Amino acid sequence: MTAETTPAPAPGREKTGIPRNPGRHELGMKATLLFPDRDIVERFYVPLIYTACRTCYSELAPDEIFRRAVDGQIDPAKQRKLIQGVIESGHGSTIEHIVFTFGISGVSRTLSHQLVRHRAGVAFDQQSQRYVTFKGASTMLPSTVAEAEPDLRERYEQQIEGSMELYGDLVAAGIPGEDARFVFPNATRTNLVMTTNLRALIHMSGLRLCTMAQWEIRRLFQLIRHEIFEVSPFLGSFLAPKCVALGYCDEMGNRDEHCPIRPHKDNVLGAWADKAKAARSAGRDLPVT
Repeated sequence: MTAETTPAPAPGREKTGIPRNPGRHELGMKATLLFPDRDIVERFYVPLIYTACRTCYSELAPDEIFRRAVDGQIDPAKQRKLIQGVIESGHGSTIEHIVFTFGISGVSRTLSHQLVRHRAGVAFDQQSQRYVTFKGASTMLPSTVAEAEPDLRERYEQQIEGSMELYGDLVAAGIPGEDARFVFPNATRTNLVMTTNLRALIHMSGLRLCTMAQWEIRRLFQLIRHEIFEVSPFLGSFLAPKCVALGYCDEMGNRDEHCPIRPHKDNVLGAWADKAKAARSAGRDLPVT
C-alpha cells in the first residue's frame, strides 16, 4: 500500500474537562428496586405525600385527606403541583413518609465504603466477608486500568488475582474467613440491601449524580434513578445533581466550570457584585429578596 493510499489514523478522543459518563462501560453492577412496585407508587405514594403536605394547611383529618386523594376526589395534577412546590421550597419532612428498598449487587468495597457514609433516613445490610466464602470472579476492573498500557493492566490483574488466590489458599488451610479476608483489595465486589426515604434519596442523588462524584457510585445512582423513573417519572424527576436544584455549582473542583451544567457559585456571586457595583454607580440599588 502506497503512502498516498494509507488511511489516516482514527482521531483520538477529544480532550475535555468533563468526566466520562460511567454508563459507557459495563461495570457488572445492578440496582433493583425491590419495593414498592409501580402499582403501589401510583396508588398510594403521591397521595401519601400529598396528605402530609395538605395536613399542614387543612382542617380535615389526615385520614380523610388521604381517602379523598386515593379515591380520585382530588385531581392528581393538583396533588403533584402541591408536592413539587413543597419539595422545591425545601420542606423535606413531607417526603420522609415514603421509602424505597433496593437490591444492590456487583459493586466494589470502594463504593460501599462511600455509600454507607449516608446515615440519616437510610438503612443498609451488606454481604458479610466473615460468613461468605468467595470463590468466583468477584472484583472490579476500573475502565482507566482496562484502557491503560498493557503492562500496567497486567500488573494490576496479577495483583488482584494473587490476592484472591492467596485468600483461597488461606481458607483451604483452615484459616478462618474473617482472617483470610485481610488480603482482599478494595476492588472486591459486594452486595447490599438499601432502604431509604425519598428525602434522603434526593440528597444522596444530588451528591452522587454530580459529575465530580467518583465514577462507580455515580453509575450506581444513575441506575437507581432509572429504577425510580420506572415506577414514577414524577418522583424520579427530583433525583438530579444538586446544582440543578441550587441553580449553581458549589464544588470547589469546578471553579473553572469544566462541567457546564450550571455556573459556579463564585462566578455567580462575582457577576452579582459587578452588577451591584454598576447599579450603585448609576445611583440605584439592586432589589434584595
